[in-house]
Parts: sequence; structure tokens; C-alpha cells
Amino acid sequence: MAAGFLRALSGGAVEVRSAGSMPAEQINPVAVEAMREVGVDIRAEQPKVLTTEAVQASDVVITMGCGDVCPVFPGKRYEDWKLDDPAGQGIASVRPIRDEIRGRILTLLAELGVEPVEVPAPA
Repeated sequence: MAAGFLRALSGGAVEVRSAGSMPAEQINPVAVEAMREVGVDIRAEQPKVLTTEAVQASDVVITMGCGDVCPVFPGKRYEDWKLDDPAGQGIASVRPIRDEIRGRILTLLAELGVEPVEVPAPA
């Protein structure tokens, strides 16, 4: 959800890499539904394993409970976002998580000096 919001709200001004230390086999369908409700389509996304190369190529690394598994390099900006895990939860429980992520992405964009763009309303 975070990568979807960052891509959409940055209007392409931010290069986004999304990966996990232990990715699931597919994107959470409830997360996909929750994002579509706000006009962000993440259906084409596929879970990927976080690589050392991806971290090295990034300026900002946002983790969500990665702990000691994620590679750390000097000079990178790291943030660990403590959020409820949407896995196994219904849409009513995922919406507040989605909205919290959106708020954090908007804060990140402001810190990066990127003006957010409007996300089109769902059809």
C-alpha cells in the first residue's frame, strides 16, 4: 500500500522500490480492494524479496518491522513504520491502516520537497 501511494501521490517524481524480507506469495487482496477504493490500483504488483542492491540504490528506506533482517548502509535515511499488519484482516480493519499509510506518505513527500498530486477518484 505504501509503494502504491508513493507512486500515485508523487506523480512519478519519486522512484519507488517495494520489497520485503519475507514477502507473501501474492499481494493481499483486501489491501488491493482498500487501495482501489481510493483510486490507487496495485493489482499488478508482485511481492519481491528485499535485496542488498535495492537498499544500496535507495536514498530513503522505509521498513515495516524488518528488524535485523534488513541491510543497513551508512548515509541512508531509515524509518521503521510501526503499523498493524493487514494480513488476514477484513476491509473494515484495513481501511484505517491504509489511511495511516497515506498520511505517512504525505509527510514523507513534504519532507522530500515533493508536491503531492491528486489521485483520481475510483470509477
